[in-house]
Amino acid sequence: MKPIRAFSALGILLAAAAAIAQDANLDKVLSQMDASSTKFQDMQADITADLYTAVVQDHEMQTGKTAFRRIGGSLEMITKILTDNGQPAERDILYKNGELDFYQPALKQETIFTSGANRGEYDSLLATGFGATSRDLSATWTVSFQGMETVDGVQTAKLDLLPKQANIRNSVSHITIWLDPARDISLKQVMYQPTGDSRTVTYSNIRYNNHPSASLFTLKLASGTQVQRK
Repeated sequence: MKPIRAFSALGILLAAAAAIAQDANLDKVLSQMDASSTKFQDMQADITADLYTAVVQDHEMQTGKTAFRRIGGSLEMITKILTDNGQPAERDILYKNGELDFYQPALKQETIFTSGANRGEYDSLLATGFGATSRDLSATWTVSFQGMETVDGVQTAKLDLLPKQANIRNSVSHITIWLDPARDISLKQVMYQPTGDSRTVTYSNIRYNNHPSASLFTLKLASGTQVQRK
């Protein structure tokens, strides 16, 4: 029994040491984020998304472009999902002034969701991995450090985020992000849902602090577009 007890005690000590090292590494990454977040103004990137549906074990691939920019204390985002031939956008998604707009050009349909009292949660979810501070992350997520990994030639910190709010947990079980601490931007994100579905997005051809025109963050609606508010 004594050797077993000694082995158990050693295991506990090793686990504690690993946890301390992990916490130290996380603190270092969060400190880098905080320093970089003050420099973050905007970013543009090409995106590739893998949408996995668990019940039929199906992967749907999408490509597109996205951009983020900070205006005062708020973050704006626009994403254009391209058609299979990479031509006109199949769907535009804009977040601005607390409103989330979905525009489907082929259907001439725009649907606007107003965040209202939930704007803080919308802003926090949007900022995750794009100019967020450690305070922003800790307000919404329980953060764990899962090591350093190279993505597209960049050394990134792999962070796993568990939602603190019950209403977020209803749709998101956790998110894993590969964060470039030097620029405070994600190069890859995986969002896991309670259903077993997931959405993996990778970001490439990144343009950092290039100050795109404000017109980029507007939807160009075709004449006759029907608008719904929810």
